[in-house]
Amino acid sequence: MEATSKVIKADGYSWKSVERKDYKSDTSCYKGVHRYSLLGEKEDEQQLNFQTRYFEVETDGYTSFEYHRHPHSVVIIRGSGTVILGNELHDLALHDVIYITPNTLHQFHADRGEPLGFICIVDRYRDRPTLPNEADIQTLIRSEKVLDKIKR
Repeated sequence: MEATSKVIKADGYSWKSVERKDYKSDTSCYKGVHRYSLLGEKEDEQQLNFQTRYFEVETDGYTSFEYHRHPHSVVIIRGSGTVILGNELHDLALHDVIYITPNTLHQFHADRGEPLGFICIVDRYRDRPTLPNEADIQTLIRSEKVLDKIKR
C-alpha cells in the first residue's frame, strides 16, 4: 500500500479513527491507563521508523514500573503528575518533556487530582518492557522517597 500524508483529527483527548486500547494485557502492574497508537503502526505508515502514542493515566492511576533497552521521549499534553526516573522523583506539568534513557526504571503517576496525558515516541523496533523483581528494586533504588512511591 502506498503511503499518503494525512491529518488525524483530535476530539478532546481522543482521535477520530484511532481506537482506545488497554495499556497492557497484564492488568496487575498498572492502574487506570489507556493507550492510543497515533502513528507508526498502520500499514500505510511503515516508512516511519518510530511510533507515536498517546497514554492517558486516570486520576490516581499509574503506569507499570519498568525498564527496557530502548530510549524514548515523552511530552506532557494534559494535566500534571509525577514521574519516577531511577532514583529520582520529578513533578510534571503541562508541556514538560522527559527523556528516558535505556535501562532506566520509570513510572508515571497521575497523583495531582487530575488525569495525566502524554505523547510517547519510541522506535518501531524495540524490546518489550521488563518489570523488575523485588531484588532488582532493592539493588537499584536507593531513595526512600522513590521506594515509597513505587506502585507494583
